[in-house]
Amino acid sequence: MMTVAAIMGGVLPIMWTTGTGADVMKRIAAPMIGGMVSSTVLTLLVIPVLYAVWRSRSLPANESGELP
Repeated sequence: MMTVAAIMGGVLPIMWTTGTGADVMKRIAAPMIGGMVSSTVLTLLVIPVLYAVWRSRSLPANESGELP
């Protein structure tokens, strides 16, 4: 999370820059921001949910019907 925050903190000001060469830098910064947001969502939400679903299907249920 700290790495994502640091990268986003460094890249977001590039999106608001209006100086010379800003149009080129904005084209580089926009995909970086999208990649950082999507990787954070995948890491924190999607991958743990997929693991939990996969794990619950591979474990046998107890006698009470609950998973360990």
